[in-house]
Amino acid sequence: MALPVRDQLKYWGIALAAMLILLWWLGNVILPFVLGAAVAYLLDPIADRFERLGLSRILSVTLMTLIGLVVCVLMFLLVIPTLINQVSLLVERIAAIIEAAPGNVAAFQDWLAENHPGIIERFPDIGDLETTLRRTLESTTGAIRDRSGTLIEGALASVSSIVNVLILFVIVPVVAFYLLLDWDRMVARIDELLPREHAPTIRRIAREIDTTLSAFIRGQGTVCLILGTYYAVALAAIGLQFGFIVGALAGFLTFIPYVGALVGGVLAIGLALFQFWGDWLWIVAVWAIFQSGQFIEGNVLTPKLVGDSVGLHPVWLLFALSAFGALFGFVGLLVAVPVAAVLGVITRFAVRQYTESALYRGTDTADDPADLS
Repeated sequence: MALPVRDQLKYWGIALAAMLILLWWLGNVILPFVLGAAVAYLLDPIADRFERLGLSRILSVTLMTLIGLVVCVLMFLLVIPTLINQVSLLVERIAAIIEAAPGNVAAFQDWLAENHPGIIERFPDIGDLETTLRRTLESTTGAIRDRSGTLIEGALASVSSIVNVLILFVIVPVVAFYLLLDWDRMVARIDELLPREHAPTIRRIAREIDTTLSAFIRGQGTVCLILGTYYAVALAAIGLQFGFIVGALAGFLTFIPYVGALVGGVLAIGLALFQFWGDWLWIVAVWAIFQSGQFIEGNVLTPKLVGDSVGLHPVWLLFALSAFGALFGFVGLLVAVPVAAVLGVITRFAVRQYTESALYRGTDTADDPADLS
């Protein structure tokens, strides 16, 4: 005898609440396992393709692991040094600007006093800008000295964070390797544990979720990689300082609708105005790079790689990222997209059920609204 609907909803609600509490309680502890599961999910179709070519599962996974290690090593050797170098240059540039600020303010005051003495007389506080700025810098330096112990604690915390990141880089590949090796068996085992009464419906919903996730994550990830490479190479090619970092950042943030182009464009054009002031051709070139990137993304990459039938509206995706990030931190950001896809598919299924139910259609003897129009 099947359980009543009320009891089924109660049990499924308890299971969902337990999962959310576990996610919130464990937090960063399950981060390597979430990342490993995500990597295994993304790479499973490639492993299946290798198996169709005649390789065994373990040989397929081992080959993919070796290829991944080679790619990671190449990235560390070629990309990471460039990023570190540009970040160092950026820090030096900011330090130089801060150091030169009092002298620039003094020169500006002299220019005002010589060419526009009326402004100094009308706004006497302008004459004290240099003194005010120097006092601010001195107070900031003093605060840094007074809080040197706190800075040391922060440095130790940073070292601890680096250790955690290194551990993450070790655990995630191991988890992904074993999950990828047993992925098909795990899916089959989960299928065996489904409630027999609802198994066909759950399988249909799971297929829709898999289609949505694969189209969005794999497709959008490819779009991010292509755009990030294009922005970084193009900005570096025209000589924009820190263009490689800005381009990589813009490509990564393309995963969030409109944010990548907005943040990357504002940063790149701001740096171009600072570096190429007066030489408007290069500033327009930076603008053209982002405009062409947006045109290619909207008209070529997204339609071809992501498709129009994914079903994840940008507003819904932004809400999911904000809500899960606030509730569960970085782990919440990782699971926000899969959960958004799951909720979207379940919502569409619920709407279909509702439109086919007596609650929506009414009794058979009721007049059809179309007949009354």
